[in-house]
Amino acid sequence: MTLLIRSPIVMQKAQEELRNVIGKKSKIIEDDLPKFAYLKAVIKETLRLYPPAPLLKTLVYVNAWAIGRDPKSWDNPGEFLPERFMASCDIDFKGNDFELIPFGVGQRICPGMPIGVVMVELLLANLLYLFDWGLPNDMRKEDIDFDAIPGITMHKRNELFLLASVHF
Repeated sequence: MTLLIRSPIVMQKAQEELRNVIGKKSKIIEDDLPKFAYLKAVIKETLRLYPPAPLLKTLVYVNAWAIGRDPKSWDNPGEFLPERFMASCDIDFKGNDFELIPFGVGQRICPGMPIGVVMVELLLANLLYLFDWGLPNDMRKEDIDFDAIPGITMHKRNELFLLASVHF
C-alpha cells in the first residue's frame, strides 16, 4: 500500500483492472485471482523492491534486497514499475529466476510462500477493489516514510496512515 499510495497512476491501473474484470461483486474470491495480471505485476514489483526476508539464510547469506536493485538485471532498479513484469510475466518469485528471489530458492525456499502469496493477492485485491485510498489532509505523498527496521525480516519503521472510502 505504501508504494501504491506513492504511485497513484499504478494504483489507478490496478483498481481499474480489478473493477473492470469483476464488475459489481461484493468481494473478490480466490478463484478470481488468476484474472489479474496487473495486480500480480504490482506484487512482484513490491517483492523485488521489498523482499520479506532481505537476507536469505542458507550456507551463505544472499542479499535479496541488493539483487532486486541490481542495475545489471533491472532497468531503473530504484523505481516502482509493475509494468516491467507485464512484458515478461515469465519472471516469477518461486525460485527459478535468480534476479527475483524474495522467498529464497531450492531446498531453503520458504515453505509458507504458496499460502502467503495467495493471502497477499486476495487481501490487496479486495482492498483496492472495495475502497478508494488517499492520504490524510495534512500529508503529501513525498512525506511517506519508506524506512525499514533492520533485521532478517522486513518491517516498516513507522505505520502508514491512509484514508479509505467505500467505492460502491
